[in-house]
Amino acid sequence: MFQLTDIQHDALVEIFNIGVGQAASAMSQIVNEEVKMSVPTITFQTRADVATMLGSAEARRICAITQFYKGTFNTEAILMFPEEKSLEIVRLMVGDTITMDELTEMEQEAMSEIGNIILNSCMGALANVAGKELHGSLPVYHVGTGDEILQTSGNPWDGLVLTLKIDFYIEKHQINGYVAFLLDLSALEDLQHYIDQYLAGLAK
Repeated sequence: MFQLTDIQHDALVEIFNIGVGQAASAMSQIVNEEVKMSVPTITFQTRADVATMLGSAEARRICAITQFYKGTFNTEAILMFPEEKSLEIVRLMVGDTITMDELTEMEQEAMSEIGNIILNSCMGALANVAGKELHGSLPVYHVGTGDEILQTSGNPWDGLVLTLKIDFYIEKHQINGYVAFLLDLSALEDLQHYIDQYLAGLAK
């Protein structure tokens, strides 16, 4: 199993926390309320383990926004919320005057916008540390179980999933979100290299 040293782990948390802070600021402007996001909790897991954590055993449905990134390193990034929370987030974005039918129609576009903001903020923080460009695809919206979102059935994944658990606090709402990065061995080695670069810069 791939592992970071304690120092590398803390540095990666710090890097992602910069991105999370930028995402919270952008989200605050969208919902016209202060949005707070917790310091991300980082784990490295198999794809199947992530699906289980998301509740695949109970067939819990997940709302997910996926983007592919190339440049600093190649990865598939996925932002995931429990499905029941997605309409709650969209309601905060558009206000109480929208009917449920209108809200449902807007859900895909609104959640894709949120995914684009959060994923780009996290990946942008990594790209800044690496000093390299990063290019992302357009966000794609999915709804399904954890297994379906992560494609554990019939599509084996031999790499690890870097998972960020982030708590979102919006007004009186608390929403748990997960950001997953699918990384092969080459991407993991690149990630470790960029973290070491970051630490070396701090030591100067």
